[in-house]
Amino acid sequence: MTFITRSTNPLNDFRTLQARFFEPFFGRFNFVEDESKSGTWAPAVDVAEEKDKIFVRVEVPGMKESDLKVSFEDGLLTVSGERQFEKKDDRNYHRIERTYGTFTRTFSLPRTVDANAIAAQYRDGILEIEIPKLEEAKPKQIQINVGANAKAIES
Repeated sequence: MTFITRSTNPLNDFRTLQARFFEPFFGRFNFVEDESKSGTWAPAVDVAEEKDKIFVRVEVPGMKESDLKVSFEDGLLTVSGERQFEKKDDRNYHRIERTYGTFTRTFSLPRTVDANAIAAQYRDGILEIEIPKLEEAKPKQIQINVGANAKAIES
């Protein structure tokens, strides 16, 4: 495959090549410089599943609950928000490594979730979203009859 880039900066060429090579395996990389230029960032997210629930944990330290929004529509869970840079006094900042700006994370959920029972809680910089599954989606234990108690299955 041939890569054609218009960048004259060797560092940008390397980053573009690196992103194109790793993207199919690990997803898109967000480089710090790219994030600061665009004003967007992507908070770290953990998604876990139990037999009756799906959990989404979003790491958003330093944000207020009012700066976050959670919505569910057409099978998509969307978490968005904005972390504003608060410049205090007349400080002369020499380095800013924390990321600011808006973010949106969207997750496709199975049809087996109960959209009316989704709950979100924000504590200590972590947004926790609990998504219960519908009753019919929960695994059911099927008893196996053996020997004299076994019934013939008609085909």
